[in-house]
Amino acid sequence: MDDIEIERVQLGVRMEKRLVKVLKGLAEFEEIGLGQLLEKIVLHSFEPVPGQEGEASASPHGKRALAAIADLRRVYGLDADVHQSRRYREDRA
Repeated sequence: MDDIEIERVQLGVRMEKRLVKVLKGLAEFEEIGLGQLLEKIVLHSFEPVPGQEGEASASPHGKRALAAIADLRRVYGLDADVHQSRRYREDRA
């Protein structure tokens, strides 16, 4: 398969601290960079599960990675799920 030429840009974003720690740990586990991991996650989130369009998306994580994610979440105390992120409040004092 031929390589696809792309252009990457620097991105300045703010994310929940424990989530970033889990993502960095997962990137290390996968032996890829954090940016590559985020690209992989986002691109998979754009792919619907056939027959469940709008209800579910493909997961880029295999069983080993999911076990590592569960361990990293425990280590860094990340107990929030996708629905709780809507309720995040940041104290910007």
